[in-house]
Amino acid sequence: MSDIILVLLLLVVLVCLLVTVGGLLMYSGLLSDVIIKTGPPPVRNVTIAYKFREGSYKDCGAAYTESCSIGPKLNTVGVFYDDPKQRPAEKCRYVVGSVLCEGQEKPDEELQKMYEKFGFKVFSLPEVSHAVTTSFDCTTPLSHVVGPYRVYPRLASYIEERKLCAFPTIEICSPDVIKYMVPLSRQTDFFVPEMKEEVKTDVKEEDSDEDRGTDITGADSHSDVSSVSGGVPWDSRETSLAASTAASLASSLPLRDVMDANEDIKHRDNSERGSNESMGSGSSFEELDMDQEEQEAGEEREEKGDGEEAEVPEGEDAAREEVELVAEKKEPVEDV
Repeated sequence: MSDIILVLLLLVVLVCLLVTVGGLLMYSGLLSDVIIKTGPPPVRNVTIAYKFREGSYKDCGAAYTESCSIGPKLNTVGVFYDDPKQRPAEKCRYVVGSVLCEGQEKPDEELQKMYEKFGFKVFSLPEVSHAVTTSFDCTTPLSHVVGPYRVYPRLASYIEERKLCAFPTIEICSPDVIKYMVPLSRQTDFFVPEMKEEVKTDVKEEDSDEDRGTDITGADSHSDVSSVSGGVPWDSRETSLAASTAASLASSLPLRDVMDANEDIKHRDNSERGSNESMGSGSSFEELDMDQEEQEAGEEREEKGDGEEAEVPEGEDAAREEVELVAEKKEPVEDV
């Protein structure tokens, strides 16, 4: 009997524990509605103290803890540059730090020196007019864990459905709310110096790989295709970076240029063919005109010949009539 009561108590405790955990997750925002919109971002240009990291996003907690320990009253910030679905997790790049000031304010010099003492660097994020934004209420410490699982899939589907060029993803955490924004303009201005160096290195490696590929295949370096695909300036590639990674999409721009060049060649071929066909059609029309003129001339000549032949019989009939009249006049004279 006592064993049955003990088992029942354990079941009750287990049920209460599950209900408590479920209620805590619900209160932390597990089923909260995530509203995503496009418009002005929730924050203006901000100055941050940051550390650049490369690795899985799951390991960013230590950097957040270090940043909060230096300035516990400051809002924390994270800028995530890569898409883990398109880039290995151990190579994803991000920065984590604290917001020193916002707008036209100036950062506290003593606080800034404190961050710099622990290896943080200072960088200003620009102000943009439009961004994909959303927010997630921070009600418990678990909200920082539940928020990314709720927000990031919605952000990705929203951007993909509308085919927006939006990157990188920025989190600004305050005590009561987590603000998410993905800028739609000036994206590369959100790249810290370390990120820019990383992207340039990736682009150089891709260019060298492309050059080796053309050498192996024996492609002509002076051909039209090679002249279009190579030598694209960094600035033009910077503007075509996608949300996943700058380097992975920079190489896609030359392919589009090659396609455009091929289309231009096709247009020129079609125009030349059209001109040749028009010249051929013009010459054929001239030949038809000459044939028609010859036919008309032949018809005129035939008509003239018929007219002359018609006039000859008319003259013979008149002569016959005159001969008959003369003969009639002579007959009465003979009778007399």
